[in-house]
Amino acid sequence: MPSAAPVRRAGRALAAGIALSVLAGGLAGAVTGTYFGNAETTSAPLQLPQANAPAPLPGASIANAAAAVLPGVVSVRAGRATGSGFVIDGRGHVVTNAHVVQEARTISLVLSTGRTVSAEIIGVDENNDLAVLRTEATGLRPLTLGRSSQLRVGDPVLAIGSPLGLEGTVTAGIVSTVNRQARFGDNGNRQTAIQTDAAINPGNSGGPLVNASGQVVGVNTAIATLSGGARTGNIGIGFAIPVDRMKTIVERLINN
Repeated sequence: MPSAAPVRRAGRALAAGIALSVLAGGLAGAVTGTYFGNAETTSAPLQLPQANAPAPLPGASIANAAAAVLPGVVSVRAGRATGSGFVIDGRGHVVTNAHVVQEARTISLVLSTGRTVSAEIIGVDENNDLAVLRTEATGLRPLTLGRSSQLRVGDPVLAIGSPLGLEGTVTAGIVSTVNRQARFGDNGNRQTAIQTDAAINPGNSGGPLVNASGQVVGVNTAIATLSGGARTGNIGIGFAIPVDRMKTIVERLINN
């Protein structure tokens, strides 16, 4: 069965490339994960709300969507590696990619204000390339989670993060495919990914893919690269973990 071009994880500046194959078939298997630290065990289990995509409003613009999202996006510094992440609730939880923080002894977040705060790892699901961090910092801006099931091919999307360490970078594109069967994560299971032509580069991993209303619809994770070439930048083919799957995994990691 034919395979897609090789891809590299988009977030960790020093991460090695991974192969991503496009295959027919179902979704990945059961959610697995690793729990770290103490995540407010006396609190009620966290359930992340999701919003339906609203009807397009007159005067809505990419600039408005970016302005609404940027305060909730952070740059993740994990040892010598860098990536991106975003705030998901009022408890200080931040989502990023597992490969951004793997093997890191210390983690810090650079907020949209430029302030640097420390963070700890709450849980990691390497098979689905997701991690949850937690910070004690106050004044964070949680982002609104949308529904990836409502995405359509051609919908406008924004990728927001810190490509090549350039914090607060916004790129725009469209949804190229909503159900691309792909392999990423440490176990190589088949997973459904959102494919986009919004520019995603090393440092973007873990950052949000958002719709025109500023709702998170995916987690930017990987980019395709040309076979046998040294070029590792964007070639118009990026992949994001759908937010519907992210929500289920993140809730399990936090509530474990």
